[in-house]
Amino acid sequence: PQGSEKAKTFVHAFLKRSMPKMKDEAIQDMLTRKAVVLEHYPQKKTKQKRKKTKGFTAKQRRELRLFEIEPEQQRYAIFLPLHELWKQYIRDLCHGLKPDAQPHMIQSKLLKADLHGAIVTVTKSKCPSYVGITGIILQEFKHVFKIITKEDKLKVVPKLNNVFSLELDGFISYIYGSKFLLRASERSAKKFKLKGTIDL
Repeated sequence: PQGSEKAKTFVHAFLKRSMPKMKDEAIQDMLTRKAVVLEHYPQKKTKQKRKKTKGFTAKQRRELRLFEIEPEQQRYAIFLPLHELWKQYIRDLCHGLKPDAQPHMIQSKLLKADLHGAIVTVTKSKCPSYVGITGIILQEFKHVFKIITKEDKLKVVPKLNNVFSLELDGFISYIYGSKFLLRASERSAKKFKLKGTIDL
């Protein structure tokens, strides 16, 4: 019938458009089969690169004075509530600091704990002028602690060659600054190894 010829011509043209890479002989061979699987050539979508949000550089932070504490804010009494929050944070972290708690377990948690708000004392130092400084840690950097004393003086104490002590609920812990030369964020992810001897 005439309709079948039109249908055959239409199918041949359709296959030719759908599968442009195939030759006429191959298309004719496919027409003799009962089932025809059409190939699809989707257009490739170009992926849009996500723009990373960049923070401030170290130079910009210094210029903006982001980490500087204003002189009128350098008062010990202002930061006492911060110390109370820190004490509660450590109690929760160490499950109450009970008398039967194992000291090495508490010590391992304190090594990774955030020390902002802790009251520390410099107990040993190669520089005698640092010994006896006591106050609340306001800022911890890689190499120094910024401490506010009861006399409302902001002291910048280096970690290197200094030993610090902190006391909470009768538990006294010592921080060997020379082994503590890390930022707070880096320290929380570091695995500390037990060493035989520790010195300044």
